[in-house]
Amino acid sequence: MAGRDKGESAATQAADIDDAIPGKPTPQPPTAEEPTEVRGPLPPKLDQDAPETVSCTGQATGVDRARMAQAGPFLTTVQGNRLPDTDHSLKAGPRGPVLLQDHHLREKITHFDHERIPERVVHARGAAAHGVFRAYGTAAKITKAAFLASDVETPVFVRFSTVLGSRGSADTVRDTRGFATKFYTTEGTFDLVGNNIPVFFIQDAIKFPDVIHAGKPHPDREIPQAQSAHDTFWDFVTLHTEATHHTLWNMSDRGIPRSFRMMEGFGVHTFRLVNAEGGTTLVKFHWKPRLGVHSLVWEEAQITNGMDPDFHRRDLADAIEAGALPQWELAVQTFPDTPEQTFEGIDLLDPTNIVPEEMAPVQPIGLLTLNANPTNFFAETEQVAFHPGHLVPGIDITDDPLLAGRLFSYLDTQITRLAGPNFAQIPVNRTHAPVNDMTRDGFHQDAVHTGVAPYRPNSLDGGCPFLAGADTGAYIEVPVELPASKKVREAPASFDDHFSQPRRFWLSMTPVEREHIIGAYTFELNKCYEQPVKERALRVLANIDPELCEGVAAGLGLPSPEADRPLASVDPSPALSQIGRSWPVDGRIIGIVTGDNGDLDGVRDLRRRVLDANMVPLVIAPAGGKLDRNGEPITVQRTFATARSIEFDAVLLAGTPGPGKDAYGARDAKAGDPASTGPTRTDPRVLLMLSEAYRHGKALGGWAGAEAVFQAAGVPTAAPGVALGSDGPATLNQVVQLLGRHRVWERFSADA
Repeated sequence: MAGRDKGESAATQAADIDDAIPGKPTPQPPTAEEPTEVRGPLPPKLDQDAPETVSCTGQATGVDRARMAQAGPFLTTVQGNRLPDTDHSLKAGPRGPVLLQDHHLREKITHFDHERIPERVVHARGAAAHGVFRAYGTAAKITKAAFLASDVETPVFVRFSTVLGSRGSADTVRDTRGFATKFYTTEGTFDLVGNNIPVFFIQDAIKFPDVIHAGKPHPDREIPQAQSAHDTFWDFVTLHTEATHHTLWNMSDRGIPRSFRMMEGFGVHTFRLVNAEGGTTLVKFHWKPRLGVHSLVWEEAQITNGMDPDFHRRDLADAIEAGALPQWELAVQTFPDTPEQTFEGIDLLDPTNIVPEEMAPVQPIGLLTLNANPTNFFAETEQVAFHPGHLVPGIDITDDPLLAGRLFSYLDTQITRLAGPNFAQIPVNRTHAPVNDMTRDGFHQDAVHTGVAPYRPNSLDGGCPFLAGADTGAYIEVPVELPASKKVREAPASFDDHFSQPRRFWLSMTPVEREHIIGAYTFELNKCYEQPVKERALRVLANIDPELCEGVAAGLGLPSPEADRPLASVDPSPALSQIGRSWPVDGRIIGIVTGDNGDLDGVRDLRRRVLDANMVPLVIAPAGGKLDRNGEPITVQRTFATARSIEFDAVLLAGTPGPGKDAYGARDAKAGDPASTGPTRTDPRVLLMLSEAYRHGKALGGWAGAEAVFQAAGVPTAAPGVALGSDGPATLNQVVQLLGRHRVWERFSADA
């Protein structure tokens, strides 16, 4: 570098180079520890400026633009009142209910709820479907909810979503997924608003704006989109260690599902069920997919985001259209409703906790089937409004402080997002039970109310509406007795354990899954700019497990720290692993590669057999149109130019297809030079597809000379999961057996 003092050390020179690299998030580097010395806001970065200070009519005010930003060293309300605490809601005792008088909670959540219009602040990108829920009747002893009685069928609308990304973001990012179900019951609407991860980042709803602000794109550049691989997210979760459990789930394969159809759902919170006799039971809700829980591998997800950013919503819609109807069983874990609201030492009010299935079995209570796609995405998927407070008799809430804030936030959010208080009148949100609510007027009022007395008591409308009693289906909250308490902003001591549950999750993973977790942490933290944030993250990981910490530290090029507390002594929960079981193959996508010189009779037979197995065959050929040689024409669904391995669960070769006419680099860079493919003269894009599929652990098969093509692609034909048969049906039989395990996991072993 010109002009550098020769006396400068190499370390100083390296630091200057680092400073010159774009992407530095703040004007001053942070410290590894949370700062405690009181100081004012940092100045803007040198590359930043603010709007000119003019009035709303364009008159210059002369005010310094820097003074338009926040001021003062202390956290305040929007009215300037200094705050002593913004981490805990005001409750009646550490374990008591949240108090409505908590003005700071309401101000903080209200402002957060209205920060963005018109898309959702979180869960903006979603896909949805209609369906039906049929109850088994097995929950009748623990709840009087009518829709859970034996063989009752209830219409539903289910919306899946990512949390962080905007409406235009990609589907297969590493993120938490929403799993929200609206039951249109005869007693009113019940919304089960959950995620595909059973725990959350925070224990108290007052922290929700903080975690989302940290996870969203950096506010100065609005990047990165739909990712947690950046400084603000990791700065928050490494300082706020109650987020550790959820973060570990996100860094596991759970963070990148193969499909919404192959994704678990969880109610996250502990709910209270009430039976016909008034008895109560605490429960956690689970959705168990019939197809099993499966994920993408990381490289596969990255390719998918470029090749098909709509992968998940397309998969859901296509499966329903093809008749491979997605199904989940609704199930519950049950716990005695004791005053302590704990189970085997696990605090049931802490939403960062799970109860292992080995300790409390998951008991099925009904079957959900999605059977219809929306007619209009905006009218249904975009305008549907969920709310955890949409309850029915027999289902009540607990004093979980995260749930308490959600009961306010979801309702409040709709007022801005759907332009007023009458969002329940939008068709997709309308209850299927009779409504006489005395609410009137407001934006978008569609009901034409009669009568003159929307109040109680009245005589002018004949006294109607009347109050219901327990014998006439009224919703009555469980009269839980509260101990004597004082108003405090505190959490119970049981909320302080932030590492034993993450350690249980880590110990429950197979070696392959552990490697994926290490890779995810390494990728995400290497995307961070600030070294202290990475060092702090390693200190958190050291308190989970040394293998995890050392693996990530090696990828970051940093020393692995020691744990600062004894490692928790916990038993693994095999139910947390996605590997080791076999599942139905309904809806799996089978890519069949062929060409004009391929075994077209075999392809015709194979397509029929794939469809008969309730899977989807997609024929891949050098060009579009139809393949027609002495028989029924075969429609080509994908070409060598448009197909990529990520779309298929298995790839079968019907012979040795030659290169397409567009197989040259100027037309398609993936094609490269066909002459380099050797004596098979196979299209290079087919070889790329096979090598990717092999690398991602997918089942491969072929016949009629396919062995030579595999060898040209660098795929060992004797490797696990490579099926060579005498014809298409024989090959398919082997592949179906492999698909039941989702991937050929042996290929991911250390010596593979």
